[in-house]
Amino acid sequence: MSDWASSMVGTDRLDTHVWSSGPGDGVPLLLVHGNLVSGGWWRYVAGLLPDDVRVIAPDLRGFGRTEAKPIDATRGLGDMVDDIRSLLVTLGLAGTGAVNAAGWSMGGGVLWQYALTYPDDLASLTMIAPLAPYGWGGVKGLDGTPCFDDYAASGGGTAAPDFCRRLAEGDRSAADPTTSPRAILREYFGPRGNAGDVDEEFLLDEMLRTRVGDDFYPGDATTSANWPGVAPGARGVLNTMSPKYFNAAAVAALPRKPPITWLRGVQDQVVSDTSVFDLGYLGQLGAVPGWPGAEVLPAQPMVAQTRAVLDAYRRNGGVAEEIALEEAAHGMPVETPDRVATAIGARLAR
Repeated sequence: MSDWASSMVGTDRLDTHVWSSGPGDGVPLLLVHGNLVSGGWWRYVAGLLPDDVRVIAPDLRGFGRTEAKPIDATRGLGDMVDDIRSLLVTLGLAGTGAVNAAGWSMGGGVLWQYALTYPDDLASLTMIAPLAPYGWGGVKGLDGTPCFDDYAASGGGTAAPDFCRRLAEGDRSAADPTTSPRAILREYFGPRGNAGDVDEEFLLDEMLRTRVGDDFYPGDATTSANWPGVAPGARGVLNTMSPKYFNAAAVAALPRKPPITWLRGVQDQVVSDTSVFDLGYLGQLGAVPGWPGAEVLPAQPMVAQTRAVLDAYRRNGGVAEEIALEEAAHGMPVETPDRVATAIGARLAR
């Protein structure tokens, strides 16, 4: 992209790195990235959007080039929500009701919480394989019932230690198919069949900018008497998405409901009813010993939970469309950027 620009924007919360394109007076479109990546991953989608769209793609706190300030997980994704709000205030877009927004994976979770906190900012939402409204891990059923009273099986202690070590060391190899950052990128949220049309080295560069530690990724943890022996801490990325602190199901009752498009990949192994990163499903497969069984900790029905909340959104007068891409996995912004751009473009409110 000839006009894909990188800049730092000072706000009253932190210095935010922003990727942008399009005319300064164009239709505002906020793009919110997922875990372990950066706003730079949106470059392939941005290049396919209509010419009148002003793209604003920040690096979230703890990722990319944005100032590294600690993440308070007890607010759910609230630190990231307020960072984005401060950015929109600085850009003169807060409170206008004119901001279209798209969020991928964890970025979808940020937008669920943003819609609850600042509902008057948003004109439309495109949710791309979003975090389930009941958070990540340790819940069951369509209503997100906690499996344990301490929310064990979610939070910072669920990350693979060797992956965290390799991420912190900037490991660029693909030697270990289960813990090398490059291998994880390729297998679970990379471009797959579109690899020839994206720059993998750039994607990996951005991934390796992820801050690692108790205040960042993955976050801290507490011990638990419940399987698998860990419960959420109070700091860092994975704890922000723990159901202990994150529950956005109340979006179904918002008095002002921006129209929503939900885009999901049928082959997604990350945000899925059978996610290979969900300890309930891994226990079911026998990959983690000692699983207490499906009555206690089943696989989290992430897709079904999102569908149930959006069904309620429609019953309460909102507009919500589900689009399933049969050929796609989790990395849709780099695997099928044309389909993502089309979905966003169709939902834009001008």
